[in-house]
Amino acid sequence: QVQLVESGGGLVQPGGSLRLSCAGSGLLFSRYDLSWYRQAPGKERELVADIPFGGGSTNYADSVKGRFTISRDNAKNTMYLQMNSLKPEETAVYYCRGRNWYTGTSYWGQGTQVTVSS
Repeated sequence: QVQLVESGGGLVQPGGSLRLSCAGSGLLFSRYDLSWYRQAPGKERELVADIPFGGGSTNYADSVKGRFTISRDNAKNTMYLQMNSLKPEETAVYYCRGRNWYTGTSYWGQGTQVTVSS
């Protein structure tokens, strides 16, 4: 059974930092393009960052460029999102997604809440 489990969310003050993790089981991480999405209340889910199955070239939403860093450790079947200089408007549930680069099959985690507030 494939599972993606996010962790690391919580309450942080504006300007603070958090590191999210996404741990996978039941799948070979190295065959998956990985992404972080977020969904704020009343808004659509949006792509935050992604990293291809082989690592290398990463992609970020304009709003997070220079502040967020996506990375992966295929040996640990884990992906990370380092978030710095967080803003209140980035309060959302953050989800990880894995998409098999060959078959296109996607899996989602259950999400982790990030709240940026003083």
